[in-house]
Amino acid sequence: MSGAPGAKQILVCDDEPHLREMVAEYLAERGYDVVEAPNANDMKRLLESLEPALIILDVNMPGTDGLTALRDLRTTSTVPVIMLTAASDVIDRVVGLEMGADDYVGKPVDLRELEARIKAALRRRSFDETSAQQKDRHAGTVPFGTCRLDLDGARLIGGDGQEIAITSMEYQLLRVFVENRGRVLNRDQLLEQAHDKGWEPFDRSIDLRISRLRRKIELNPTKPETIRTVRGLGYVFD
Repeated sequence: MSGAPGAKQILVCDDEPHLREMVAEYLAERGYDVVEAPNANDMKRLLESLEPALIILDVNMPGTDGLTALRDLRTTSTVPVIMLTAASDVIDRVVGLEMGADDYVGKPVDLRELEARIKAALRRRSFDETSAQQKDRHAGTVPFGTCRLDLDGARLIGGDGQEIAITSMEYQLLRVFVENRGRVLNRDQLLEQAHDKGWEPFDRSIDLRISRLRRKIELNPTKPETIRTVRGLGYVFD
């Protein structure tokens, strides 16, 4: 039974046909794409070609029970799983959660509660995926004021995730500051470490370049807090 095109897919695995049909019909009416499996073996076969957003898995099934199926599933997948358990089976609930279940619903199933727990599990999954993406995006980068400097890609990324155009010399200057964090650098040191042969000694254009960088990375370029001027000495990256 299916919901709207592009809907989140839910796999319902339970040996009771009436319960599967009831859950599938209820969720389909609410826009989910529902796939049914009468046992753990059929669920396993379906998972060879499907990637559901969530699985509803009964604990007590003939043949391979739900806890065994969950244990096998967790060796290869992190898909959210909501277990269906008898209302009195507290031990099954505890064991299921310890084995990697995301939640449980007692039988007889309250469909509104089940839907609420599905939504909560999907929200948690979405949050975890977003956090992981942010972590990956930030790997190999250094915070720079309101931005991040991508050392591998030689890019400056703004707070909104968009790339900010910088010249090769601006990147070299930022890299030098990263390598000397907390250390005051004078113009000669910056000229030398940035390796720009086009600059003449004591070239004051470095001040202009830093001023331009501040407009890109500082919240208030007139009162810089990221690349500070140390009067009479030079600049420091805090």
